[in-house]
Amino acid sequence: MWTSKRRAVVRALYVVAFPSLSANSFAFQSTVTSSRSRWLSRQHSTRSYSVSSIMMQIDNRVALLQVPVTESKSTNLKTASDYIRKAHDAGAKLTVLPEIWNSPYATSAFGDYAEMLPNVGDKLTEASNEGETSEAADNGWGQSSRLLMTLANEYNMYIVGGSIPEKCDNKIFNTCLIINPNGEVVGKHRKVHLFDIDVPGGICFKESDTLTAGDGITHFDVDGLGKIGIGICYDIRFPEFAMLLTQQYDCKILIFPGAFNLTTGPAHWELLQRARAVDGQCYVITASPARTSPPNDDDETDTKSKYPHYSAWGHSTVVSPWGEVIATCDEDPAMVVTDLDMSKVDEMRMAIPTMKQKRNDLYRLVDG
Repeated sequence: MWTSKRRAVVRALYVVAFPSLSANSFAFQSTVTSSRSRWLSRQHSTRSYSVSSIMMQIDNRVALLQVPVTESKSTNLKTASDYIRKAHDAGAKLTVLPEIWNSPYATSAFGDYAEMLPNVGDKLTEASNEGETSEAADNGWGQSSRLLMTLANEYNMYIVGGSIPEKCDNKIFNTCLIINPNGEVVGKHRKVHLFDIDVPGGICFKESDTLTAGDGITHFDVDGLGKIGIGICYDIRFPEFAMLLTQQYDCKILIFPGAFNLTTGPAHWELLQRARAVDGQCYVITASPARTSPPNDDDETDTKSKYPHYSAWGHSTVVSPWGEVIATCDEDPAMVVTDLDMSKVDEMRMAIPTMKQKRNDLYRLVDG
């Protein structure tokens, strides 16, 4: 039932690698993903296309932007803008940025890079050449949100804005904005579960030193894709959170911008995505920052870092309702593009009807 159709989907996938954003062309790399999700694209030939060759937008096409992040916010904004343009050129209807793409991932950096963000229902009007409006200026919206709203409108696409540090009421949140093709904010998710861990011999990180947890469930609708639920990184570790989105709100896609590290990434990144996809019988999409090298403190020509270096795992991924990885990349800067067959969600839910077989006399999912 699944095998032949799934192979057809895999053959349709490609990844755009960005060895240099200044190049006049970029490569569509045919990708192959096995059931063990090994990255094999480097074993296959690549084909180059001019960036001026713009594809028509495809209703079920999504693009995952694995952008490199620096300590320069202006550089990060320029990089995101370039990648979003390439997603538009590739025909994406929905584009996903990674967690904390405008700032280093460090608790000491979040306050320095935090911005005031718009709320659901806000939009840019009468955009100037700088992408600003009197409305934006009056509300104090930051550069990052203005950029995303401007580009969503310009390219007529949905943008899941990864996440950026948000300042509000003397607090800082890890926040994802969802923006529709009119440049209007249609969703705003503040990370619910903060990343406070201490793995012996691995990593110790405590987001709660700086961030405040959100307290809401976020979902939105896209024609052709259906209802989509949003979580951020550590949110994916909580099955009840994902089950609420899929079973109570009927989300058919779950998107988790995330920045797993070199301890948790190889162990749990793919495992958790596949688990949530099987649990919810839905697509699961993740977008990670690209992995960057720490500065060489012994090299006098190397720029000294103001913040602790965080090595992201990368491997932005799409998992099918069957629990198989159908698109992924390695740790380098890349754009993963795939077309989602939404009939697979209903097919899975009819074939293995776990949602109808719940024992509500023994257990029950309750919202709030």
